Amino acid sequence: MTDIYITGTGLFTPPEGVSNEELVAAYNQYANEFNDSQASAIESGEVAAMPLSSAEFIEKASGIKHRYTMHKEGMLDTRRMRPSFPPCGEGDEPEAVTMGLAAARQALSAANLQASDIDLLIVACTNHQRAYPSIAVEIQHKLGCQGFAYDMGIACSSATFGLISAFTALKAGTATRALLVNPEFVTPQVDLTSRDSHFIFGDVATAMVLETENLISDKPAFKILNTKQFTRFSDNIRCDGNYTDHCQTDLPAARPFFKQEGRKVFKELLPLVTDFIESQLADNQLEASQLKRMWLHQANINMNLFAVKKLLGRLPEGNEAPIVLDQYANTASSGSLIAFHLYHDDFQNGEKGLICSFGAGYSIGSLLVEKVD
Repeated sequence: MTDIYITGTGLFTPPEGVSNEELVAAYNQYANEFNDSQASAIESGEVAAMPLSSAEFIEKASGIKHRYTMHKEGMLDTRRMRPSFPPCGEGDEPEAVTMGLAAARQALSAANLQASDIDLLIVACTNHQRAYPSIAVEIQHKLGCQGFAYDMGIACSSATFGLISAFTALKAGTATRALLVNPEFVTPQVDLTSRDSHFIFGDVATAMVLETENLISDKPAFKILNTKQFTRFSDNIRCDGNYTDHCQTDLPAARPFFKQEGRKVFKELLPLVTDFIESQLADNQLEASQLKRMWLHQANINMNLFAVKKLLGRLPEGNEAPIVLDQYANTASSGSLIAFHLYHDDFQNGEKGLICSFGAGYSIGSLLVEKVD
C-alpha cells in the first residue's frame, strides 16, 4: 500500500483579539452589577454572589493570555456578554466557510497545488455552524475541488480524526489528494458570564493537504508513519444545546454553552492520554526521547506539561512541545495543528514528531510523522 504524506498546511487567524485584561474588566463589571442588584438575596443566602476574576488567575489556571475572535463586538458589553453578528441565512456565507476557505487556500499554496487537484475534502470541527447543506461541500464548491466532501466531528479530537479519515481514504485508494479543513468558530459557545469558563476559547481555522507518495515528487513533506484513535464515553465535557430546543419550554439559560468538570477531566483523561501515546510509541519501536517534537492539544498548559513530563521523565525544553494557547487560547480541535503549522520548518530529513489531540468524548487521536526531503 502506498505511503501518505502531509505536503502543506494553512492557518487563518481572525482579525480581532481579546486580552485577558479586557475580558476580565467586562466580566468583573458584569459580576459587580449583578451582585449589587441582588444584594439582599445574596445577604439572605437565596442567591450566590458572582465571584470576581483576574488576568493572573486565568493565566495561572490555563496558560491563556489572549484569544482571537471573528466578532469582538458584544463580547465586552455588560448588557450583552456575547458576540454580536448577523444571522446566517440563505445565500449568506457562514463564518466557518469564510475561515475554512482562507486556511485551505494557504495550505494549497504551501503544497504547490490547485484546488482542482484535490479529490477529497473533509471539514472536521467541534461546532458545526450549519447542519446542512454541508459546510465541506460549500467549501469544495467555492474552492473548485473535485471528487467528494463531507463534514465530521468528535469535539476536540476532530482535527486529528479528520486527518486520519483522509489518511485512510488515501490508503484505500478512494482518493489521491485530500484537504482537511478545520474551522473552529467557538467563541459563540462561551458563557462570558461564567468565571470558570469565560476565558477558555478562541476562534481559528487550520488546513492540511495529504497526498499519496506517487504524487509528491521531490517536495519536502511529512510521511505519516502511524495513526491511532481512542474513544471512551464521558459527559464531563458537554454541550446540551441542540436542534430540538425549540420544542421545549423553560430550558436553562446556560444550555447552549460549553461546560466541564475540570478536575475530573484532568484526573481521568490525562492518564488515558499518556498511556495511549506510550502504547503508540511502543507499537512503533520508539521512545518519547526519539521524537524531535510533540504537537499536543492546546487546552491547558498544565495538562500539556503534565503529559510531557510523564512521557519524557522531565519538563520539555525549547520547542519540544510548543505552546500556542497563550495567544490563541483553547481553539477546540485546532490546537495541535496550529502548533504543527508554526513549529515544523526546522525539521531535518528523518526527524520524527507526534501530532496528538484529546478531549470531550473522551477521545484521543494521534499521528506519528517523519520529515522526508
